[in-house]
Formats: sequence, structure tokens, C-alpha cells
Amino acid sequence: MKVELFVPCFVDQLYPETAFNTLRLLEKSGCEVTYNSKQTCCGQPAYNAGYWDEAKEVGTKFLNDFTENTYVVAPSASCIGMVKGGFNDLFTNTIVHNKCRSLQSNIWELSDFLVNVAKKDYFGAELEGKAVYHDSCSALRECKIKDEPRQLLSKVHGLEMIEMEDTDMCCGFGGTFAVKFDAISSAMAEQKVNHALAQQADYIISTDLSCLLHLQGYIDKNNLPIKTMHIADVLCNGWLESTEY
Repeated sequence: MKVELFVPCFVDQLYPETAFNTLRLLEKSGCEVTYNSKQTCCGQPAYNAGYWDEAKEVGTKFLNDFTENTYVVAPSASCIGMVKGGFNDLFTNTIVHNKCRSLQSNIWELSDFLVNVAKKDYFGAELEGKAVYHDSCSALRECKIKDEPRQLLSKVHGLEMIEMEDTDMCCGFGGTFAVKFDAISSAMAEQKVNHALAQQADYIISTDLSCLLHLQGYIDKNNLPIKTMHIADVLCNGWLESTEY
């Protein structure tokens, strides 16, 4: 199975190890993975800020950076949601309409791809402790992903998964929302972390590093005894030592 790896810009710049772990998981699932080093952003920041002309320019490059009839996988439901949803606003009834539709049908968030396409949910991962799963807005509402991450995490040795209160509520990040409405954004992060702490969780796990970046910032600022982890990093935990990239 051939797969093209899409590494979102903030993952590339802030969490490169998660990108490598995504590659490791895809290869362990039997996929032949390629990576176009010239790829950039999907256009979501400009799109969400209302700069649709600029988003269309970036999105056009995105369409040219990937093969429309090959699976494209990314460790970010937020970016996948942009391509599956936001691209409708940018490219419907344009000259790239058909190419856009083909790419939309073949692009997948990592956990969704592993469970529903690769048909693999066990990777021999190990992580001791208790964890809660945070349903990101993009994963749950745009990509309709809910059970897949939980299925994968249930197979991690030593990890006890606990459902926290309001798991499907926003963490408060929302891109520019966190900048424009700092007080509200911080209060939402506080609520999310407190729900996790109420379950005595050691980890908050999610499909989206944008959410985890926001939550980890609140955790670090307040010196709280909990840690955030991307699901790709969890699924590779315990077996990376023998793999070099």
C-alpha cells in the first residue's frame, strides 16, 4: 500500500519526532511511504483568518504537492479537516475541482487510516500510567473520528484509559482564537486540564498537537503533574530504540 506523508507545518517546526513516529507506524503497518520535501501548509491559518485568496494560493500548491489517487496521511485531524471541508469553499467549481475531490477522498488522519484502511490497531506499544483522551473539535466534528483513537490506545500495554468529563468540549486553542480571546481560551484550557486531573490521569492524549500545545502551555505555567502526548508518540512508545532515521 503506497502512502504519501503529509507533515503539517507546526508539526514540522515544533514536533518533528511525531512526524517520524507517524512514518514508523505507517511502515510497521506495511505501507510504502514517500515524503515530498517541498510540501508546505494546507492553508488553514489564512482560511480561518478570512484571507481566502491567500489560502487558495497555498491550497493550490498543496494540491500540486500530492498525488490525487494515492493515500495521503497526516498526524493532524485539524489539517485533514481543512482539506476535506475548507477546500470546498476554495475550489468547488474551479479548474481543479475534480483533482480536489479526488484528494479529499484519499486523505486521512493517522488513527482513522490505521484502523479503517490499514486494518491494524496493535503496535506493541508500552506506556505505564492512566490517561484520558481529548476529542479535538476537528477530529470529532470535521473528520467524524471518535472510536478509532480509543481502539488504538486500548491496545497499549500498561496504559489505563479513563473517560473524562466533557471530553468532546473544545480545549480553547482554536488558532487565532487563543490570541484574540486569551482570557476565554485560558479558562477553557484550565477546565479541560482540571477534568483530566480529576481522573488522576498522568497523560492527556489526542490526535492534534495544536490542542496539546495549548494544554501543555497551561500545564507548564501552573506546574501541574500531568503531561500531553500525541497518539503517534504513544503508539511508538517502547519500541523506538531499534529504529533509526
